Amino acid sequence: MKRILAAVVLSLFCAGFAAASDDADVVLPAKNGNVTFPHKKHQDMKELKCTDCHETDKGGKIADLGKDWAHKTCKGCHTDKGKGPTKCTECHKK
Repeated sequence: MKRILAAVVLSLFCAGFAAASDDADVVLPAKNGNVTFPHKKHQDMKELKCTDCHETDKGGKIADLGKDWAHKTCKGCHTDKGKGPTKCTECHKK
C-alpha cells in the first residue's frame, strides 16, 4: 500500500511541473504539506540557468524529481546562496 501511495504522490508531483506554464506557481504535493514553487521568480533570477534544474535549456522534464532531489537541489541552492527557505515549514504548508 505504501508503494502505491508513493507512486501516486510522485506522479502528481511530476505532473505539477509538466502542466505548469512558465509564469505559474507550481504546487507539489507532499505528505508533510504541499510545496508551492514560484517558477517565474526562479526564471527571473540572473544567477540561475534552466539547466540548474532541467535536463535542457528549454526546460521540460526534471529527471530525478522527488523528495531526495528537491531537498538536495532546492535546499542546497538556498543554503549555498544564503537566500530562500531552508526549514521544513518554510516550504511545506499544510
